[in-house]
Amino acid sequence: MAGDTEKEAERLARKVAALRVFRDDQGKMNLALAAVGGAVLAVSQFTLAAAGMESGNRPGFSRAAPPETGERLYDHFCTVLRAEGLAVATGIFAADMKVALVNDGPVTILFDTAT
Repeated sequence: MAGDTEKEAERLARKVAALRVFRDDQGKMNLALAAVGGAVLAVSQFTLAAAGMESGNRPGFSRAAPPETGERLYDHFCTVLRAEGLAVATGIFAADMKVALVNDGPVTILFDTAT
């Protein structure tokens, strides 16, 4: 997001690494990514910063960081995840990509640097 710095990227990466959303032996969401041998697929997506559609049908992206800042923070986020001991695969920054996903479980969590 516009105004974010390396500090926010580090905080989010550490949150992702520590998030306990994987089931333990009792079926409770109690394990972090490293505990289950998981990996991260980090794909940049500035369109998540879309705003302004309350008054029209065309989204605005002024809340997104400028591309050069976004790429730097995306790379830093991935570097911090790797430093946390996680395997990280990435997309190509600003590319038009087709990404397939299978959600396995009842949880989707949105992280925001403002909170």
